[in-house]
Amino acid sequence: MVTIPTVTLNDGTAFPQLGFGTYKLTGPEGIDAIVAAIENGYRLLDTAVNYENETEVGEAVRRSGIRDELLVTTKVPGRDHGYDETLRSAAGSLQRLGLDRIDLYLIHWPNPRVDRYVDTFRAMIALREEGKVGSVGVSNFTEAMLARVIDETGVVPAVNQVELHPYFPQAALRAFHAAQGIRTESWSPLARRSELLTEPVIGEVAAAHGVTATQAVLRWHTQLGSTPIPKSATSARQIENADVFGFTLTDAEINAISGLERGRLWGGDPDTHEEM
Repeated sequence: MVTIPTVTLNDGTAFPQLGFGTYKLTGPEGIDAIVAAIENGYRLLDTAVNYENETEVGEAVRRSGIRDELLVTTKVPGRDHGYDETLRSAAGSLQRLGLDRIDLYLIHWPNPRVDRYVDTFRAMIALREEGKVGSVGVSNFTEAMLARVIDETGVVPAVNQVELHPYFPQAALRAFHAAQGIRTESWSPLARRSELLTEPVIGEVAAAHGVTATQAVLRWHTQLGSTPIPKSATSARQIENADVFGFTLTDAEINAISGLERGRLWGGDPDTHEEM
């Protein structure tokens, strides 16, 4: 089992520096994969209403027997934006998870045309005060959206989960997060469906440390101050993905990997993308 170190969020929560993504892990095989991830050392689990696997995640948590050691994340979908709607959405998530608390609750997408994300965040704060939610955060928010939420609610999100990988390092947004005390979390940290892991510069960095290309990229994330959430249904790959804290990239290596920047890969611009 790999031990994954933690950082402290702005609300005092100990937060793993690397987590486990569960997108498309469904059914009995999905439960088995999530249980294996927990056994292999993962303590941060990421799901969402729109992943349609909250039930599987909750069952894996129960089978693990270590509920108190785990941080379970789920997300409010766009169709549930609004104060009362968010309260109902959280109740549904808790029922499907079979848990009495959501450890990290995120707004999945801001959906600015709908313009209800501030009311949604207010409801999440109320749920936190009731003890139904641990930490509150957002996903796919821009600097301007974060500033608005902070200004209108007085609460700084604990986390902003965004597209982040060597092709899209998000340097300006990460700097804003650092200044505000927001933890960056990386979705699609390995730039799935791309040629990232075959990039020569990543191969060179990996060879220099005797690790795989995947491990080099995930270590890049953690040294940037972001928590990546890779997904794998294979136990050996889960262990490989988590075993990235025994080596340290040089500043030059980090900069070389960041130099692969080319922009978003899937057109998910938070100012225009909508996901219900």
